[in-house]
Amino acid sequence: MNRRTFATTAGLAAAGTAGYAQTAAAQSAPPFKLQYAPGFRHFKNSAGPDPIDQIKFMHENGFRAIEDNGMMKKPPELQSKIGNQLAALDMTMGVFVLGFGMNSLMMTSNSMDENPRGKADVQAVRDALKETCEQGIETAKRVNAQWCTVVLGAYNPNIDDEYQFTHVVENLKYCAGLLEPHGLVMVLEPLNFMNHPGVYLKTVPQAYAICKAVGSPSCKILNDLYHQQIQIGNLINNIDRAWDETAYIQVGDVPGRNEPTTGEINYKNVFKHLYDKGYKGIIGMEHGISQKGIEGEQRLIQAYREVDAFV
Repeated sequence: MNRRTFATTAGLAAAGTAGYAQTAAAQSAPPFKLQYAPGFRHFKNSAGPDPIDQIKFMHENGFRAIEDNGMMKKPPELQSKIGNQLAALDMTMGVFVLGFGMNSLMMTSNSMDENPRGKADVQAVRDALKETCEQGIETAKRVNAQWCTVVLGAYNPNIDDEYQFTHVVENLKYCAGLLEPHGLVMVLEPLNFMNHPGVYLKTVPQAYAICKAVGSPSCKILNDLYHQQIQIGNLINNIDRAWDETAYIQVGDVPGRNEPTTGEINYKNVFKHLYDKGYKGIIGMEHGISQKGIEGEQRLIQAYREVDAFV
């Protein structure tokens, strides 16, 4: 890539340009051994605000995947540009969130739910789910994505657990039927109770039971190790137990939810375990950066080099 051309990209801040020039030696950086996937928030200082420039920067620094929760909200034209750039660099698109409004819909069924005097409008719920799934399918086609995140809604203390479980399974089966022909996989993300109080889906074992009940290749687990360290710990054991239903991993250290090496999780051991098990999927960098500016972004890259060295 012509660095002078890149350095004069419209809108690139002077500090960002300087930072990008400082990383010239990283152009030939070897790929990481595992598929770590940054997001568009991670290298804005080093590569500038343009998503295409950020993708190029990620590739030059050894990353071979990206993820973006908000991909569905981006204009279709930008989605296509991102998809084309990823294809040109032989990079993989990770997760995007399949409609942020789906959370509460997943908890609704044709039983008496929030309104004990009447029944939910099942057809309206299914119509809304279908519309979101269809939008997700079109987004996935533009960026060549295989996975989309689904976060279930809030736990309802007024409804028995068994009914809520059934609602979730029925709705996921419906969505899976729409996504399967297109090879798009919903990955269910359990969230911890501290950052997301009241959420229904909290643990990998719970997600495992749901995926077994749905019984579809388009409904699997997203195991975010940050959330699971807070919620139940025992990370490697639960990775193994849920292995056959897990399609995606995300990471963040505890406390702070920043890059590996900044907290209590031994990511050297975790990543070595994933590598030894033959994990070929994506490890999403669903976390912040412990230091600010270009220096923080360089430290982020170095942190992944450190843990990847043990793979």
